[in-house]
Amino acid sequence: MRGMASRPSGCRVCGDDAVDHFASIDGLEYWRCRACEATLLADAHLPTIEQERARYEQHRNDPGDPAYREFVGQVVPHLLARIAPRSVGLDYGCGPGPALASMLVEAGHEMHLFDPIFAPDEGAGVLSRTYDFVTCTETVEHFHNPRAEFRKLHALLCPGGWLAIMTNFQRDDSQFAQWHYRRDPTHVTFYRETTFRIIAAESGWQCEIPARNIVMMQGR
Repeated sequence: MRGMASRPSGCRVCGDDAVDHFASIDGLEYWRCRACEATLLADAHLPTIEQERARYEQHRNDPGDPAYREFVGQVVPHLLARIAPRSVGLDYGCGPGPALASMLVEAGHEMHLFDPIFAPDEGAGVLSRTYDFVTCTETVEHFHNPRAEFRKLHALLCPGGWLAIMTNFQRDDSQFAQWHYRRDPTHVTFYRETTFRIIAAESGWQCEIPARNIVMMQGR
């Protein structure tokens, strides 16, 4: 089987080697970690940076678009309930239209931006300091190496700081092939509630899931 030939050496999320072939769909192979329940696109099918850029440039992420603001803003009330006034945050994976950062600035917070394609660090030092909070909305599903990325996010947080995540949880295996989230070629890692609780435990974070597809983690 093609998928068996591209078996990952371990789970890209938690590092466990208990990874089984999960599905073959549209010429793509997917793997499932028995330990953290993440679903992973096979390494051989991960998109290149050029393919990712081409896909992202098709998105219409206008910071002034009310519908887009409403979408990314789902995380805002959960974050504002947990952070102090005039906190300093980082929008990690802000994309070409940082609407969420704009909303948080409007709420009185200082925001910095990072995106490997649209807002790279390039000497600005945004990845060499720490923050009261980090937002990561519609981003973690793009991570090729989630374990390394979450360790980086851990290092970016001040003690007691909050990491706010928004991503569609993978819940129903029977619908995976038809799921719109899977069909985005830049979505390569799919998480369940268990996945996030294991990520949090590895970093010693508190983990809360206050709403559908929203995760709040607090460093210690």
